[in-house]
Amino acid sequence: MWHKIPWEYIPENGNIKKARIAGKIICLIKQEDKLYATAVKCPHAGADLTQGWCDSRYLICPYHRHAFDLQTGRGLPHQGNYINIYPIESRKNGYYIAIKPSLWKRLFP
Repeated sequence: MWHKIPWEYIPENGNIKKARIAGKIICLIKQEDKLYATAVKCPHAGADLTQGWCDSRYLICPYHRHAFDLQTGRGLPHQGNYINIYPIESRKNGYYIAIKPSLWKRLFP
């Protein structure tokens, strides 16, 4: 299901922001004028990825420097982990993010 991202959640180029959209907390990253959306927690130690930074096309965890590809969510080969990536569309009236409803909402609409 597609949800419009409020303008106040869109970060400046090179920055990261935390956003609550459709009941889910998301990490929004604007890198090289492209918007990305990822999970907010690092799978390695649970760090808040919005406190991290970007290095080229990678989101870097602030705790142990794990790096995640902004397009695929895959960590570097030696890490053996990944983060969820959410599709984003740019439309005439703003940005939209695709978030699947939770299992409970799918079972009990």
